[in-house]
Amino acid sequence: MKILGSLNGFHRIVASLAMAAMLAFGAPGAMAQDAADATATAQLEQTAPAADAEASSENAAPAAAAGSYTPMKSTPGKGMPVDGGINVQPQFSPIGHQANALHHGLVWVMAIISLFVLILFVIVVVKFNKRANPVPSKTSHNTLIEVIWTVVPALVLLGIAIPSIGLLSAQYKTPPKDAITIKATGYQWYWGYSYPDNGDFEVVSNMLSKDEADARGEPHQLAVDNRMVVPAGVPIRLQTTAADVIHSFAVPSLWFKLDAVPGRLNEKLLLIDEPGVYYGQCSELCGARHGYMPIAVEALPMDQYNAWVLAQGGTVAGAADAAPAAAPAEEPAGAEADAAPAAPAA
Repeated sequence: MKILGSLNGFHRIVASLAMAAMLAFGAPGAMAQDAADATATAQLEQTAPAADAEASSENAAPAAAAGSYTPMKSTPGKGMPVDGGINVQPQFSPIGHQANALHHGLVWVMAIISLFVLILFVIVVVKFNKRANPVPSKTSHNTLIEVIWTVVPALVLLGIAIPSIGLLSAQYKTPPKDAITIKATGYQWYWGYSYPDNGDFEVVSNMLSKDEADARGEPHQLAVDNRMVVPAGVPIRLQTTAADVIHSFAVPSLWFKLDAVPGRLNEKLLLIDEPGVYYGQCSELCGARHGYMPIAVEALPMDQYNAWVLAQGGTVAGAADAAPAAAPAEEPAGAEADAAPAAPAA
């Protein structure tokens, strides 16, 4: 028994020494692994977006001739976040205006309710403290008050529910049959935009580096080399899918967000009020470079959109025998937005 006890003690000593060695050498190993992970992440962030474009441009449409298309200049504060912003971005779509109105209405409702509750607290503190009311009331029930504090909140919730349900219904309204179909595909980590109604060409979009974005006068980490160009004032059937993992196509200033799921085709109506550049980002955690796959939507008047399609090697219904239209201007005039739109391809 003494021998067994000695062996047991020896095993405990060996186990303690092994644990001490693991603690001594394991911590530096973990620190080294953390440093290696941080280095790998930094290398991913510094990878030139053009590398992804070169690797993913095999199915892209032929590049337009040099000088045939100049991206529209973005307007500071329009379609993008601003420093110190505390509100939602100004909206440039009908559904965005509806949602923004509900948002502001709910803010006022919350402010009024909070002020009312604060007034009640002050009244209770002032009127019913021990000094002002040494003999407390023996009342235990008040039917009128109980009915009021049950019915009024129910009516408030009903008043909030009606426009909320209307907004949900409007957000998923089916696009009309004549809507132009554009398909956004999420890749790790960039976007591809296909135009099935215009020859089914694809434009690959990657984030610009900080120097390139500054040279173009665009916000860093939102600017891209190839934007998703769409017509303004025309219904768009925007479809989303993904090639690898779940992504999410989101543009805050258009109040648009739709998940891109592998093996699934989601679609939703998009209608943009006026020409401009509107920025967004993937809003579904999709991997190491999730924060580096921005979205830039450039809305053009219909005639300039058709010219852009032709410049990309696409087709426009009714323009097969016509000469290519003039290249889109850098900043389209407002009057051109009222031009009669060409019918989209079937």
